[in-house]
Amino acid sequence: MRYLRIGVILCLLSLSFCNTLWAQSKLTYKLQAKVYDKDMHPISGAIIQSSERDTVRVVTDATGSFIINTFPNEELNVRADGYDTKYMAASATLKEIILNAVDDTILVPIAFRKANKKDLFGDVSVVNVKKLLEKNYFTYSLDGMEAFVPGYNGNSNWAMGSYLTLVDNVPRDANNVLPTEIDQISFLKGVEAVALYGSTAAKGVVSITTKRGEAYNRRIDVRANMGTFEPIEYPKYLGSAEYMKYYNQARENDSLPDLYDQNTIYNYASGNNPYRYPNVDFYSSNYLKNIYNRYDATAEISGGNDKAKYYTNIGFYTVGSPLDFGEAKNERTNRFNLRANVDIKLNEFLTGTIDASATFYNGKGVNTDYWNSASTVRPNRFTPLIPISMIEPDDESSMLYVQNSNHVIDGKYLLGGTQLDQTNPFASIYAGGSNQYISRQFQFNTGLNADLRNVLRGLKFKSNIAVDYATSYSLSYNYNYATYEPTWNNYSGTDLISSLTQYGNDATSGTQNVSNSWYKQTIAFYGLFSYDRTFKEKNNVSAMLVANGYQQSESAIYHRVSNANLGFHAGYNYDHKYYIDFNSAYIHSAKLPKNHREALSPTVSLAWRVSNEDFLKNASDIINDLKITASAGIINTDLDISDYYLYQGYYTVAGSWFGWKDGSGFQATESRRGDNPNMRFPKRKEINIGFDGLFLNRTLEFTGNFFMNEIQGNIIQASVLFPSYFTTGYPVSSFIPYINYNTDKRVGVDFGLNLKEQIGKLGLNVGLNGTYYNTKAVKRAEVYADDYQYRQGKPLDGIWSLQSLGFFNSQEDINSSPTQTFGEVHPGDIKYKDQNGDGVINTQDEVYLGKGGWYGSPYTFGLNLTATWKKFTLFAYGIGRYGAYGVKNSSYFWVYGDAKYSEVVRGSWTEATKNTATYPRLTTNSSDNNFQTSDFWMYKTDRFDIAKVQLSYDLTGLLKRKHVIRELSVYVSGSNLLTISPEKDILDLNIGSAPQTRFYNLGIKALF
Repeated sequence: MRYLRIGVILCLLSLSFCNTLWAQSKLTYKLQAKVYDKDMHPISGAIIQSSERDTVRVVTDATGSFIINTFPNEELNVRADGYDTKYMAASATLKEIILNAVDDTILVPIAFRKANKKDLFGDVSVVNVKKLLEKNYFTYSLDGMEAFVPGYNGNSNWAMGSYLTLVDNVPRDANNVLPTEIDQISFLKGVEAVALYGSTAAKGVVSITTKRGEAYNRRIDVRANMGTFEPIEYPKYLGSAEYMKYYNQARENDSLPDLYDQNTIYNYASGNNPYRYPNVDFYSSNYLKNIYNRYDATAEISGGNDKAKYYTNIGFYTVGSPLDFGEAKNERTNRFNLRANVDIKLNEFLTGTIDASATFYNGKGVNTDYWNSASTVRPNRFTPLIPISMIEPDDESSMLYVQNSNHVIDGKYLLGGTQLDQTNPFASIYAGGSNQYISRQFQFNTGLNADLRNVLRGLKFKSNIAVDYATSYSLSYNYNYATYEPTWNNYSGTDLISSLTQYGNDATSGTQNVSNSWYKQTIAFYGLFSYDRTFKEKNNVSAMLVANGYQQSESAIYHRVSNANLGFHAGYNYDHKYYIDFNSAYIHSAKLPKNHREALSPTVSLAWRVSNEDFLKNASDIINDLKITASAGIINTDLDISDYYLYQGYYTVAGSWFGWKDGSGFQATESRRGDNPNMRFPKRKEINIGFDGLFLNRTLEFTGNFFMNEIQGNIIQASVLFPSYFTTGYPVSSFIPYINYNTDKRVGVDFGLNLKEQIGKLGLNVGLNGTYYNTKAVKRAEVYADDYQYRQGKPLDGIWSLQSLGFFNSQEDINSSPTQTFGEVHPGDIKYKDQNGDGVINTQDEVYLGKGGWYGSPYTFGLNLTATWKKFTLFAYGIGRYGAYGVKNSSYFWVYGDAKYSEVVRGSWTEATKNTATYPRLTTNSSDNNFQTSDFWMYKTDRFDIAKVQLSYDLTGLLKRKHVIRELSVYVSGSNLLTISPEKDILDLNIGSAPQTRFYNLGIKALF
């Protein structure tokens, strides 16, 4: 006790001493200074406020002057309308504060550097995610970006296909960084924008930049959300009785007797005993929840000073499952993430960055694919559960099964099955064990930057190295279980089980199995020298020399993915009026022969700020800013070279057998391809022209771009370009090499429009962004007997198929029609058009029928709206996709044999319905004729989705004291609310996977 008392006294003395020192250090003094803009014009009405004491606040006078009582090194923030807020520490030497206008300080991340938004060329778009999150909470980093970015359609930039995703200039997955961690996302579309990244960026880049700390702006941002998923639509399959009816119809069409008599169908339809006459609906409330939940919380801690700045993000979310029985009740996905970004000023010339993030992902599931089974298992096959109460009391053998079973469900049921369904999804979920998917991702990068102004004014050095490691595996307990098939009787007028047949045995082991082990490692590096300098106030010069590369290794893949290149940038603009930029990369690829592994990718860009010309000065109230841009260039790429060593011929002995006499044979040595030592890079050649401008006192922003590019020299192995003796039929050999041949063309436009308007207390902001493109196969190696089948000149995403002419209505109709070669044809089968008039229907009758939208819908647009009134903010956006077709070719629509029947079969052809039928005749055979890709199965995918609505309310004004909580707001939102489309029923369906969902969310965010 004596030592405890001494310790308490010492602690109190220490606290008293520290408090005295703190009080002495907090002696206030009067700070007097002035606030200017970048041209040294005084700013009146600027607010200077302590970040630590809300009551300390002053406003500048007409001369920009202010006096404030402050502590030494107290954090201050200075803000004014139209200017960026500035954070600083109070100091007796502080006499002048320079604020930058908002339009002058919007820096956009582009290739290895940041550029002022007003100096960008038209092939770059940017989304400020940090600001977007203030009114639109979302959980996937690229969710809904079509509504905010011209040229991006959700699938690609300018319809180029798969793009390169970068996070802080390192190739990383977009789904491993959450929106709360992101500062900005840049969409680099044109050749000028992507050239410095080299070959792998040839189809565009989506560059994600994470948040960083700000000096003298300490803050803790906390956000919590609670959301509910609601399934939009379930597939509609027939119940047991209706299935039996239509299956009998299929058998009648095949001249077979009925399989199910009317009494059996009646028993299944009555529902009196669903255990004897099962009618299993995978989508019923017996197995699925009406809703399931998602919860998340995020804390962001940032700040620092002129020596060190930090940003930390800690987040967690958990998502449930719609399944509501057995082990599936415990299905859940949990994710925890931690990110720390640190900037350090080592001295006046050296700065460094250290960034690290870790993601821990756990998903618990069951050992079966429930959703796939839901699309295949017929409703009458078996009963999932067998009630023990319906077993005859004197059936001792069956009761012995009950006593010995490890899986008596709810104390009332045994697991059902049949000889054909000894294992089934229901039994597996109840008794088959569980699995756990585990993923860990660690990302680390560090950089060193040097200001070399003592060597050459404007010269800087920057470097960065990154090491990422991702791993995943599955842990599972796989249990064996017994299922039982009942034999029923009705001796006493009551259905009873007279015996059970057991399949399998219960075997629950404690063995945990490890499977699906996977890893991926990325090592990336870049180092650069940059030069930026302004001469005589108007001549702005920039240059960069960069070495860039990365290598990715992945489990079970022998050859690592590598990218290496040198990049060079040179730019000049005169007074931000006339621009010229040159970007190029010298690339290397191991996919090409040694003498062709390097290539130069040059690009050049021009821009003219027309609004700064004298002839538009009188229109400055209407045209506030207008810039015209143009770019052209060539990007060499190996992205579409599918494998290594394609330039090299090779032989194999894993082929045919060959012999010179009967009774003996030798495995043949076969050639698979010939050599091509002249294989070269495919090239993306492009020109694009754009403009961007501000109009009507900067209330209207309008951008637009026209682009036209070709990918020339795509690699193919085309037999039509070589003599027939380059191939042999048996043994199967080919000496045909891979060569540069195919050419693909893309032409399109994108546009962006943003209108801001203030009507009294109502603030409105409306944005419209869109992309339209067309593709063409310019050059193809092909030979067809009929001109209409040539792919050359047609869209790259063309759907080639047969044209249907309705159904055959009689045998006479079949006899008088061209012969169809896709299987036996009967009345009620689909009739196809004979395109070439040869009297035969085969693949030579396939024609171009429409675009598949493989690179995104040909026309995509997004509309976003923000309305503010007092403390309320309403935000909404919708996305339209038009011009493409889909094909109904899933098992839901292509029904034959003993497959599960969906609602589509209700319109099937019979003699009685042949004038109104909407579906071919049913059959228990394969029906190859009907299930060919044709316009009969095509549908338009045109749609407009009301993707998001969010209403926010600012509660900050209700806070009595703001020393702890500085800002507070709540919001409610809904996502995937409505699809407007003539084919809505098809577009809302998921077959063989979990259903599409609406999401309703309630959130709160606070700033401390």
